[in-house]
Amino acid sequence: MIKGFKAMKLTRFNKIHKELNAKLVDFAGYEMPVQYSSIIAEHKAVRSSAGVFDVSHMGEFFVEGPEAEKLVNYITTNDVTKLFDGKVQYSTMLYENGGIVDDLLVYRFNQNKFMLVVNASNIEKDFNWVTSNNKFDCTVVNKSDDYNLLAVQGPKSKEIMQELFKINIDLEYYTFYTNLVNYKGIEILISRTGYTGEHGYELYFTGDENQCTTLWKDIFEIGEKYNLVPAGLGSRDSLRLEVAYCLYGNEITQDTNPLEAGLGWITKINKGDFIGREALLKFKEKGYTRKLVGLVSDEKCFPRHGVEVTANGDFIGVVTSGTVSPMLNYPIALAYVKVDFADEGTVVNFKIRDKEFPARVVKIPFIKNNAF
Repeated sequence: MIKGFKAMKLTRFNKIHKELNAKLVDFAGYEMPVQYSSIIAEHKAVRSSAGVFDVSHMGEFFVEGPEAEKLVNYITTNDVTKLFDGKVQYSTMLYENGGIVDDLLVYRFNQNKFMLVVNASNIEKDFNWVTSNNKFDCTVVNKSDDYNLLAVQGPKSKEIMQELFKINIDLEYYTFYTNLVNYKGIEILISRTGYTGEHGYELYFTGDENQCTTLWKDIFEIGEKYNLVPAGLGSRDSLRLEVAYCLYGNEITQDTNPLEAGLGWITKINKGDFIGREALLKFKEKGYTRKLVGLVSDEKCFPRHGVEVTANGDFIGVVTSGTVSPMLNYPIALAYVKVDFADEGTVVNFKIRDKEFPARVVKIPFIKNNAF
């Protein structure tokens, strides 16, 4: 091996991806499928029928002990005390200055046991952050390498899941079954959250490559009549953008805070002490200078991440995520712009290769979110 070379990690579905001739890329240190057929085809399949994503690269931490709830509430912005057993919560973790460590999902099994699901690129950083701030009577264990994770997303996902597990799946949005479902000896945690703006489920389970292969093949055998397709990270990104979900490294970073990112709804400043609270209070007192907005254009252009946003020839912001929407067939983007230009209907420009393309601020999401 070349000195300094670090081999990519492989999920236990890697051989399946290769058998399907997926285009594989290095993502957060994992060899992951970006697409199988085409990003647009997979995107439209998830919107119209269903798709399966291998997201086993995500991180899973388990927090257990008498003060597990206190730790999770201290390191996250949302109010964990409002959760009940089997409830999931979207949240963020902050640095003392209000910058975002990561966004995450919080799963409550009971008051003494939680699972934190974090982004693949931040697993090591997040685990160090959580453990270094653990001043409570509880333990934190990183089980990211043990867990496999499939996301079955789309309007036909419920029919597929019910036929697979032969049970009536009655999960509300952002809930999960605290009792694992046994499928051919595989113990599976089933939840309903999603990152596509469509009805969908997550299957968390430990197990070897053979068990992963069994589950994958059985899902697709049932899913064939529902036009189920394997879907890669490319369509996952365009799907989340259409419903304006934030992506760490783009809309949210260590240099942004949840309030300017439009995540005030998961930031409970009045819940009590949590890391970053004082910085957010000062930010609110000082006032916003920029805001995350949605932009669309009638022009033929591609507003990628990093594209400048201008008005009257002046720089006013930057695109964090952008694409040509597969469902709308015109350019859409999320961007931070100066607050004076953040009102709906405001006309701005995408500056791409020194050429300006007219755009306008619109209400987000760009399409109806069907996940609820």
